[in-house]
Amino acid sequence: MTKTLLPEWAPQTFVELAWPHAATDWAPCLEEACRCFEAIVRAVVSCGEDVLIVAPDPDAARHRLGEMPLVHYAECPTNDTWTRDTGFLTLSNGEFCDFQFNGWGLKFAACDDNRINARIFTALTGLFYGSSDVRPVYRDCLRTVLEGGSIESDGRGTLLTTSSCLLAPNRNGFGSKEEASQMLCSALGAQRVLWLDHGHLEGDDTDGHIDTLARLCPDDTILYIRCDNPADAHYDDLRAMEQQLRSFRTLDGRPYRLLPLPMADVVRDESGQRLPATYANYLVINGAVLLPSYNRPHNDNEAARQLRTAFPSREIISVDCQVLIRQHGSLHCSTMQFPRLQDIPPK
Repeated sequence: MTKTLLPEWAPQTFVELAWPHAATDWAPCLEEACRCFEAIVRAVVSCGEDVLIVAPDPDAARHRLGEMPLVHYAECPTNDTWTRDTGFLTLSNGEFCDFQFNGWGLKFAACDDNRINARIFTALTGLFYGSSDVRPVYRDCLRTVLEGGSIESDGRGTLLTTSSCLLAPNRNGFGSKEEASQMLCSALGAQRVLWLDHGHLEGDDTDGHIDTLARLCPDDTILYIRCDNPADAHYDDLRAMEQQLRSFRTLDGRPYRLLPLPMADVVRDESGQRLPATYANYLVINGAVLLPSYNRPHNDNEAARQLRTAFPSREIISVDCQVLIRQHGSLHCSTMQFPRLQDIPPK
C-alpha cells in the first residue's frame, strides 16, 4: 500500500483542537480565547464534521458548548493550544506519525504537548476509525522535530516548506536542504520538496512556518501573501518570495497558478510589537474553508474572494481571530484535520 500525506482538501473525518485554560498563556484573555475556539468548533460542526477537543479538564469546554452533536472530548494535560504543530501527521496508509514538538526550537515549554498524541491515540482511533478499512497504526517519529504548520502537501508527490524553519539549528540541525528533503520524502511519502527561501512575518515565533506565507491548493494553485506597500517592513522579503513562487514548476513542468492574498493591516500588542496576522492561516474542512478575519472589512473581503477562487465548490466561513494573534498564531495553527484513510487522494 502506498503512503502519502494527503492534502488538506481531501475528505476528512474530524478536526482536533486543544481547549484554552488558565494554565496556558491565554490566562489574561481566557474568555475571549474560549469564544474564538467556540466559534471555530461551531463552524466545523455546522458543516457536518466531527470535532475532538483535547483538554486537561474537558468539562470546562463541555459546559460552554453544551451537548453539541459531533463534538467529542479527550482528557489530557496540555501546555498550550497550537494543535497544528503538536498533532499527528496522518498518512493515507493509516500511519499516524508522532513527530517531536520542541516548542518551536526550545522557545516555550512543551513537555505535555509533546505527549498528547501517545496519550490519546487509542481513544482517538476508537472514536473515529473503528469501522475504517484502513486501520490506524501509531508511528514513533519522536527523534525528528517536525511541526504540521511547517509543511504543505498536494497529495501527489510535492511538499512545500521554508528553509528558515526546516533548516533552523534549533530543530534537527540538518546540514542541507538535500538532507532535510530526504527525511521529509521518506517519512511522508513525497517525491520532492519545494523550498521557499524568503518570507517571514514580524512577531512570528515559528521561524517562518509555511502556513503563514503560502499554501498549496487544488489544481496546481498556490495562495500566498503579497505585500503591495513599499513602506511595509515585509515588502522586499515578500516580493522575493513571490518571485521564487513564480519560478516553481509542477511535476509535469508547468508554472503554478498563483493567487495573492492581501497583507493583513498592521496590528500591534500593548508593547508596540507587530503581531503576525495573516490570511494564509485558513483551514480547509469538508465543504468549507474557515478564514481568519481581523475586523478589517476590505482585506477580510478580498481574502475571502481569493479563497472562493481557489476553492470554488466550498463555502467560505469567516471566524474573528483577533484574539489568536495576541499569542502569535491564528486559525490554522489552532487546528489539525484528520483525513479519511485511503490509498489514492482525490483529484
